[in-house]
Amino acid sequence: QVQLVESGGGLVQAGGSLRLSCVVSGRTFSTAGMGWFRQPPGKEREFVVDINFNSASTHYADDVKGRFTISRDNAKNTVYLQMNSLKPEDTAVYYCALGRWPRAGTGSSDYAYWGQGTQVTVSS
Repeated sequence: QVQLVESGGGLVQAGGSLRLSCVVSGRTFSTAGMGWFRQPPGKEREFVVDINFNSASTHYADDVKGRFTISRDNAKNTVYLQMNSLKPEDTAVYYCALGRWPRAGTGSSDYAYWGQGTQVTVSS
């Protein structure tokens, strides 16, 4: 049984930082791309960032470039999302996702498994 468990969400003031973690179990982590998506209140889920299996390639949504950083530790089956300079519009439920292939992708269909989500709230 594949499980993805996110942690690290919370309430932070604008300009602050949070670090999300996602631990994967039940599936070989080191050969799969990983992604982070988010769903703002009342909106559709959207792509945030992805990383391929060996960290050689990443892609960021335009509105998080320069503020968010994805990384992974294959020895710990964990992917991270460091979020700096947070803005109120970053408020959302953040989901990590395990890719179907070693490369990552920007579409939901590129991912086979999803975490339960962690709430990030940025106050102004």
